[in-house]
Amino acid sequence: MQRTSRMLTPREALDIILAHVQRLPTETVTLMQAVGRVLAEPVIAPEDHPPFPAATMDGYAVIHDDTSPWREVIGEQYAGHVTDVVVTPGTAVRITTGAPLPAGADAVVPVEDVEVVDDHIVIRRDEVRPGENVRPVGVDIRRGDLVIPAGTLLGPAEIGLLASLGFARVTVSRRPRVSVLSTGDELVEPDAPLGPGQIRDSNRFMLVAAAERAGAEVIWAGRGPDDVERLTELLRERIAESDVVITSGGVSVGERDLISAALRTLGTVHIERLFMKPGKPFHFVTAGSTLLFGLPGNPVSALVGFEIFVVTALRAMTGQQPVEVEPVTVVLEHDVESGDRIEYQRAIVWCDSDGTLRARNTGPQSSARLLSAVGANAYLVVPPRATPYRAGERLQAILRGPVRGQRA
Repeated sequence: MQRTSRMLTPREALDIILAHVQRLPTETVTLMQAVGRVLAEPVIAPEDHPPFPAATMDGYAVIHDDTSPWREVIGEQYAGHVTDVVVTPGTAVRITTGAPLPAGADAVVPVEDVEVVDDHIVIRRDEVRPGENVRPVGVDIRRGDLVIPAGTLLGPAEIGLLASLGFARVTVSRRPRVSVLSTGDELVEPDAPLGPGQIRDSNRFMLVAAAERAGAEVIWAGRGPDDVERLTELLRERIAESDVVITSGGVSVGERDLISAALRTLGTVHIERLFMKPGKPFHFVTAGSTLLFGLPGNPVSALVGFEIFVVTALRAMTGQQPVEVEPVTVVLEHDVESGDRIEYQRAIVWCDSDGTLRARNTGPQSSARLLSAVGANAYLVVPPRATPYRAGERLQAILRGPVRGQRA
């Protein structure tokens, strides 16, 4: 058993965690099942796209340098419907957006630039350019192009692109299988009446939601028993079925911190304390290929620990790129007090009209105050120093949501 008693910086902790991550196997799914999954293999274009020259506007397909004053309309060409007509000097074909350009034509004149008289047209301008209003073959994608790299999180645009290139199925990383366990004699279900000293079990529901949003499959969630032997056996069962086991509570120094005692018997302890706030008590344990994260019981501490460390591990397991979210530089909107550890303050970051990212925290930063994370789109990283950080100074922030385009 390896144990590190000193407090590790978040960077040191991430390096240790990533060194123990094993990539998950792959599986093939339909496009309908692929949203939110991580692409396991690069996608190479099997064909040019578009595969034919296509009209970009409704109009008339013509020969650009045809000098005929009148042109006979000899047919119509619609998207999904191809005719065998050939455009020759003195002729034109009515065409709709997206339709293949008929043979012989090399330009499309919009309907607003044409006067129609019976079955003939007159172009009401002097010049038609070659290739006008036509998408050439392969203008978007050439056969053999890398169109989606491995490690991409598949969203609507990627899935639409795959469909347009003829892919009905795609190879992705298996979703991480996660178990979530909360501990504490004081915990009751959300809809239960509160007795003396009791609180509702918010962490379990929060962590399940966080795991699912991170792309994991939560295969079990529950509360742990209040004795070490039964808790150890439950964790052993969860380890056997899970890629990741997440616990909350019971990792501080104290005789009732059962999780710490149980984890020490189940695997190799790599991390026990972090040089950060919130979230100083933090366990990282490996049992075979399974990763165990012992998060603190305070809700904000658990959430910060999950989003900084567990999410990174889940991304690495699936090969998602980038594995870590790069911090951004922000300008403080107000003074910020500094403590004796690296602090992750819940904050709101927005972009000024000049492109500057500005930030303010969400108010009181107690680790028990989950309200501080509601609406926060970033963690403001506040290193320790003897004096406060003043308004106008620059700090780093880790984004956890979209940046707002105006003052929050």
